[in-house]
Amino acid sequence: MASLNFFFFFFSTLFFAPSLATTSHYSSLNSTKTTCNATKHHHKWVAPTGYRLITVDASGSGEFLSVQGAVESVPENNTENVVIKINAGYYIEKVVVPATKPYITFQGAGREVTVIEWHDRAGDRGPNGQQLRTYKTASVTVLANYFSARNISFKNTAPAPMPGMEGWQAAAFRISGDKAYFSGCGFYGAQDTLCDDAGRHYFKECYIEGSIDFIFGNGRSMYKDCELHSVATRFGSIAAQDRRTPYERTGFAFVRCRVTGRGPLYVGRAMGQYSRVVYSYTYFDDVVAAGGWDDWDHTSNKNKTVFFGVYKCWGPGAAAVGGVSWARELDYESAHPFLVKSFVNGRHWIAPSDA
Repeated sequence: MASLNFFFFFFSTLFFAPSLATTSHYSSLNSTKTTCNATKHHHKWVAPTGYRLITVDASGSGEFLSVQGAVESVPENNTENVVIKINAGYYIEKVVVPATKPYITFQGAGREVTVIEWHDRAGDRGPNGQQLRTYKTASVTVLANYFSARNISFKNTAPAPMPGMEGWQAAAFRISGDKAYFSGCGFYGAQDTLCDDAGRHYFKECYIEGSIDFIFGNGRSMYKDCELHSVATRFGSIAAQDRRTPYERTGFAFVRCRVTGRGPLYVGRAMGQYSRVVYSYTYFDDVVAAGGWDDWDHTSNKNKTVFFGVYKCWGPGAAAVGGVSWARELDYESAHPFLVKSFVNGRHWIAPSDA
């Protein structure tokens, strides 16, 4: 129960706030990735009061057999700290946490033993007969603010596509709520594994696996002490960040991470005109493609507007990360905003012991 102490500190001091809003082998991928409008919540919330524990167990010894069943038991406009304790097991289901249910935590028994998985692809048909498109493929979708997850994995088990195949995007997780915290979690998929869609997010000691753009979206997120593992077959890419104007504060900051797996692999792609990705103190295995970065379509002059940076990275692939002139080697002053939790305003909502 020691880990639960965080939740009492974490939520009892908060006041709820509205959310924030390649060459030929990649050209066809760009046309198939659809863009999701950032979810904006205009509700006026109060600080949570009270505490509730819900147990989910696939073998039937908990209050619920399914995670979605537990989520549905949380009332609309929830005002309690709700910990959904998910016992070891594989939960084969699609889960949605709606915007009206903040303050929910998924507490697993370990990312190797507690797994939520589904298998949708962008080209699959939904209940209305229309193609799902990328953002609706996620095995778990969180639209609510103040969500957190610990020691649990999220998977999309759709087969990995070859580069350029259309309709095979398959997200394992989509986070569209503000102030979300993840610790010791796993995200498994191939193309578009983790949809870091909108809001401020903090990932600590997580494992993220995929092949093409396996972290993507317009979130404002810090990834600290995470492993980014490529399962690319011919070419792959890690982060496709979708910042569209110079006034947005969004971007992906990777700090003390490890890049492993197989390549060749682009470390970042300019999904948005002002895409922003920074790697600091990060180890790169010998998997980085020549040039390191990709400007997405080679027609929009994104190499003049993106902010791609590296700071004191190392490993056999580190030299290739600085392989283009528009990916800059930062000094401490320019790197510092991407090294600290204030990048996501974390001192207001992340406990010091969890940063």
